[in-house]
Amino acid sequence: MKTPGRPFAAMLLAFLVAATAAAHGTANAAAGGTANAAAGGHRRMVIIDQDAFGPAGSNLQAILMLLQAKDVEVLGITITSGDGWRDEEVDHALRLLEIAGRTEVPVIPGAVLPLVNSPARTEAWERLYGKLFYKGAWTTSWPDQGVARRTPHPTDPYLVPPSPAGTARLKAAADVAANFLVRELRRHPGQVTIIAAGPLTNIALAARLDPEFSGLAQELVFMGGSFNPTAADNAFAAEYVNAPRREFNLRWDPEAASLVLHEPWKKITQVPIDPTTKTFFRPDLLERVAAGKAPFAAYIGKFGQPYPMWDELAVAAWIDPSIVTVSAQLLVDVDTSFTAGYGNTLSWALGEGPGLGERAVHVVRDIDVAKFEALTVDLLSRPTPSH
Repeated sequence: MKTPGRPFAAMLLAFLVAATAAAHGTANAAAGGTANAAAGGHRRMVIIDQDAFGPAGSNLQAILMLLQAKDVEVLGITITSGDGWRDEEVDHALRLLEIAGRTEVPVIPGAVLPLVNSPARTEAWERLYGKLFYKGAWTTSWPDQGVARRTPHPTDPYLVPPSPAGTARLKAAADVAANFLVRELRRHPGQVTIIAAGPLTNIALAARLDPEFSGLAQELVFMGGSFNPTAADNAFAAEYVNAPRREFNLRWDPEAASLVLHEPWKKITQVPIDPTTKTFFRPDLLERVAAGKAPFAAYIGKFGQPYPMWDELAVAAWIDPSIVTVSAQLLVDVDTSFTAGYGNTLSWALGEGPGLGERAVHVVRDIDVAKFEALTVDLLSRPTPSH
């Protein structure tokens, strides 16, 4: 497929702006102000793509870290199904912004379902190859680990159960995540980082909507995949003992993940499960955040959960790369064959891949845990910066 020329690109941008400007309405009246502030070059611009299940927990605490960073301008939060269904996650994200006092940041609904994967395909796979440990929104009974406050509804994607954190009054943008992603990257070419901490469905849809999309980003940072994770002082690596390459974010939508990893990004940074197994949102960390000066301190104190700090690490590695102590450049892909390895992480040394368009990925292998914890607690406990 030919890359569109500049006339086409200009037409596409004009169409996206015209088609979605009115749709933002009052729910996103301040979004333009956010973008304009970022355009001044004083803050690093970022779009958060997230399966924002909550209340609190790793997904939402990662969002809060970016909102709290003084030198970061969050252009928007795009939501995809994953840990939960999209509409319920949108509700959690909106309520989070209300509590955090950051209602100017738009929340944009994205993909409800994976590109190809489905409950029927998952059940067929399990009959052939055994039960999956975790199935996100399709899970019918939750693992014993952690303190999950959830109302399972695997067959009703549009049910939004009442949140224990309260009902959000803020409304989501009347927009589509893929459109928003393309439009913002065209408005700020080479300046926006996408931090994707859930399945990569929204990013894949944006890449197919606009063939120039990925090349317009400054960087893609994604949390997902696994290589050879080992347990530290918690049990959350136990599921990888017999399936070291299987990780939920990529397993939910393998086709989207493979598509995204073949796109011509300027830089891709991957935070896999491996370095997260030694992290844990311990009670002492939770207590320090709950005693902090952020407007959401009581929210974290009430709903914070003892999990590995999966998404917080993806954010922290971008905010302060010095927390990364070991990394590697690898070719990375995802297995899309409907076999025992469906959704598994594939990797090769540079120059040793099959030559099917694999891209070099900067893979985070190990971190300075103490430095990471200090950064996380600082961001989550400081007063909200002026925006």
